[in-house]
Amino acid sequence: MPHLEPLPDAKDRIFDAVENNWVDSHAPYWSQPFLKLSRMDRPIGTWLLLLPCWWGLLIGILTNGFPRLYDLWILVACAFGAILMRGSGCTWNDINDRKIDGKVLRTKLRPIPSGSITVRIAALWMIIQALIALLILLTFNITAIALGFIAILPVAIYPFAKRFTWWPQFFLGIAFNWGVLLAFAASTNFLNWPCFLLYLAGISWTLFYDTIYAHQDKEDDAMLGVKSTAILFADRTKIWLFIFASIAAGLMTLSFISSASGLKMFIAIAGALFFYFHMVLQVIKLDIQNGQNLLDTFRSNRNTGFIPVIFLSASVLF
Repeated sequence: MPHLEPLPDAKDRIFDAVENNWVDSHAPYWSQPFLKLSRMDRPIGTWLLLLPCWWGLLIGILTNGFPRLYDLWILVACAFGAILMRGSGCTWNDINDRKIDGKVLRTKLRPIPSGSITVRIAALWMIIQALIALLILLTFNITAIALGFIAILPVAIYPFAKRFTWWPQFFLGIAFNWGVLLAFAASTNFLNWPCFLLYLAGISWTLFYDTIYAHQDKEDDAMLGVKSTAILFADRTKIWLFIFASIAAGLMTLSFISSASGLKMFIAIAGALFFYFHMVLQVIKLDIQNGQNLLDTFRSNRNTGFIPVIFLSASVLF
């Protein structure tokens, strides 16, 4: 039987885990390395993966003209799929980053570099999560299933992006917003330009929030030769964040204009404007030298992503 008992310091809460999270507080001791590999103690990433799925589903419903009972299944399936695919993707990331993570203060207590789980067992856990996600994917139409398989490529590439480009956040955006395309296709059985515009908006949003996140590790990353937009932008970060926020909101607005008409369109556009205002407030309050401020600002993007969901839902139900 493989050795799974954590080393003494691996019991400690990982730096960016939610305080008093259920994994550290209530999960069985043997399960904690697996749950931490899947970032169950840090749910913000699951939200950031899930919310674009719901954007895509909702503009798909607007495109269809009315909601169907099957759309409710897509909404629920996306939630379970986001948990599983984020868990599988993070496990893949940690397997490949294990040598780097062990040298970075924020990540050294993750299960693999801390020694609480082996690479072989982590790989098995990754496969199990991916296979369960596949079962969910197979309940969708052929277009969505094909997109699900294509999504494996950006997920596989992402952990290596920071080794060859200053823009790994762009590669994360490609992977994290794929749900816009997949959920839209699951609802409509095709793709269109509004869907692609919303996908590009999501990528720009990811560049926004993950640049903020990357500032937490900029000193360690610079010493290790790891690249990121945080290091690339340095003191010009706020200017770039305004640019990314503007692009994201602009593309989102164009998508909504193309997806709806009349009052439905104006309700959706209002969501894009509030989405933009929320990001602007983040930039105004951001302190790139304060680790806690960076983490709190990054986490606030769950609310940013929820804003279009709320307004699109109102538009669909109107």
